[in-house]
Amino acid sequence: MQEKVLLPKTPKEHLGHRDRLRARFLETEGQGIPDYELLEILLFSAIPRRDVKPLAKKLISHFGSFANVVSATTSALKEVKGVSDNTATLLKAVYVSGHRLLREEVEESPILASWQSLIDYCHASMAHEPIEQFRILFLNRKNKLLRDEIQQKGTVDHTPVYPREVVKRALEIGATAVILVHNHPSGDPSPSNGDIEMTQEIVKALKTVDVVVHDHLIISKSGHTSFKAMHLL
Repeated sequence: MQEKVLLPKTPKEHLGHRDRLRARFLETEGQGIPDYELLEILLFSAIPRRDVKPLAKKLISHFGSFANVVSATTSALKEVKGVSDNTATLLKAVYVSGHRLLREEVEESPILASWQSLIDYCHASMAHEPIEQFRILFLNRKNKLLRDEIQQKGTVDHTPVYPREVVKRALEIGATAVILVHNHPSGDPSPSNGDIEMTQEIVKALKTVDVVVHDHLIISKSGHTSFKAMHLL
């Protein structure tokens, strides 16, 4: 039996596919749309005159998921054949837009009253980072966010943190409480002995200036760990 040869779509065919996909997306408001089709819809704007389904599937296969695609660095995206500056810019704009939406949710109400929003924000900010970073959320007396700052960046499994610098910055901002956050690129959010010792040192240092540490969160692709929930604070 002769193997059927799939010919490239003609411009008319792929434009029809775009119209059908857009209509289905609008009808369902995106519910149930596979990752590669959501990526297709984004790519429509960056690549208006070519069938983008193969590129969408290639990107998902290369990076592993939709989230990994939009959180990838610009240089990593452009290593994939077919990704231009224009396409990489659009994908990064999607990532930044999503991150800003989550940040606004965190800023609008006291953090302790919107904990899931905080977890979502931290996960979007850090879960896909290839190296460890240590950030601090500085809060006021009403536990609303004053500042979110990355204090240090390290290697794939270590970030140096200096308690005196944390104290200095908390005083400069006028914070009365903080939430410590760092990521584990390995995917395992379990705290190491070093994480526990470092946290204890920061808690002790901040206590001298009446700044409370509400929690220390470890973020990874597979989930998160709360020091408070583990009774480590």
